[in-house]
Amino acid sequence: MSEQLKGFIDTITTQQLQVHSVRVLQHGQLLEEWHQDTDLRRVQHSVSKSFTCMAVGLAVREGLIHLDAKLGDYFPYDQAQCSSSQLPSPREITLRDLLRMSSGHDSPPLWADERASLQEKDWAKHYMSLSLDRMPGAHFTYSSGDTFMISAMLQAAIGQTVKDYLIPRLFEPLGIHDIVWETSPLGVTLGCAGLWLTNEELSRFGQFILQEGLWNNQQLVPAEWIRAATRKQIDTSGNGNRDWGQGYGYQFWMCTHGAYRADGAYGQFCIMLPSEDAVISINSQEENMQGILDAVWAQILPILN
Repeated sequence: MSEQLKGFIDTITTQQLQVHSVRVLQHGQLLEEWHQDTDLRRVQHSVSKSFTCMAVGLAVREGLIHLDAKLGDYFPYDQAQCSSSQLPSPREITLRDLLRMSSGHDSPPLWADERASLQEKDWAKHYMSLSLDRMPGAHFTYSSGDTFMISAMLQAAIGQTVKDYLIPRLFEPLGIHDIVWETSPLGVTLGCAGLWLTNEELSRFGQFILQEGLWNNQQLVPAEWIRAATRKQIDTSGNGNRDWGQGYGYQFWMCTHGAYRADGAYGQFCIMLPSEDAVISINSQEENMQGILDAVWAQILPILN
C-alpha cells in the first residue's frame, strides 16, 4: 500500500467516514486496493442511473427510441392538473429532459420514501398525474423519478426490462453475472437505484466508461453516446461550487479536477479521470459524501500524477 493510500485510509478513519472499499485503476491495471472487509455486493443506489443511461444509448443506436421522444408517446395518462395554463402536461417531457434531470418538477417524484409508501402500483401513472412547476428542459432538479421514467419508457419501447435488455449487451460482456436489480410493483426495473454490485464490478464498469464503451476489442456502447453522457449537459451551480456544482450530463455528474462520476447515496462512487487514464471506485455507507471526495482529491489523486 502506497503512502498516499495509507493517507486516505488514515483520513477516513480519523474523520469516521464509513468507507467499505476503494479500488484505483490506472492504464487499465489495478494500482491500489483496500477493503475494510470482504468486497461483497452492495446496493449501488444512484450509481444505477448510469447503467440505465447505457441502455438508452443502446436503444438509440438500435433505432428503438430517440431523445426527443415524449412521455405521452408511451403513456396515455393525462391526469395532471396544470398549475398554469402556460405549463405543458407531463406528456410533453422528453427523454432528453429526463436524462438531464430537467423534467420541470420542483419536488422530485418517486423518492425512496415515497416509493415505499405509494399506494398506486403503476408508478408511471402516478408520475404522469403530477403537474409541472416550470417548463421542462431549462432547470436542473435531481430526480430519481425521472430515471424511473426513463426505465419505464425504455421498457415500453423495447418490449423488455432494462435489466434484461442490458444482460447480453453490457453485463455479460463485462463479466458481471447473476444480476440483481430491484423493480417497481409492476416489474419495471427501478433504473434510478437498486442495482447490486461489488466494488470490483463497479471498477470494471468505470474502466468500460473510461474506454468510451470499448471492452475486449468490442464496442459495446457507441463512443459518441458515452462522450455525450459524460460531458456537461445542464448547469448545477445552484448546488455550490464543489463536486455537485460542476454540471450534470446524462445520468453522470461532472467533478472538479476534470473528472466525471457515477455516484449513489451514502458514498458509492465510480470516478473517471481521463487526464490520468484512471478510475477510482468506492463503496461506502456514509452521509458525508463530499468528505469522501475531498479525501480522494487530497490523498489518492497524487498517486496518479
